[in-house]
Amino acid sequence: METQAIAKHLRVSPRKVRLSADLVRGKRVEEALNILSFTPKTGAKFVSKVVRSALANARQNKSIDVDTLLIKTIFVNQGPTLKRFRPRPMGRAGKIRKRTCHITVVLSEP
Repeated sequence: METQAIAKHLRVSPRKVRLSADLVRGKRVEEALNILSFTPKTGAKFVSKVVRSALANARQNKSIDVDTLLIKTIFVNQGPTLKRFRPRPMGRAGKIRKRTCHITVVLSEP
């Protein structure tokens, strides 16, 4: 049995979040949350929040044993980019791209 959680339009670069997602792929949920709580990366708190949400979704289903859940798949996709401009020297404009991401976590029993 599988459960999933998706977080969309998070205001952090997907590249930063993938570093934390790669740490916990294939691990047990309890171990993954422990790893993420001690990871000093920006994306760790976002990944942790989505894993907790997927765990809460699993608790709604009585046929799933929550203690044995694994992170089956976790992936980070790029979301829409907010485009902003800053003034630069000699009357030019510099483009600033504020990237967003979508995180998907799928939990399953072994």
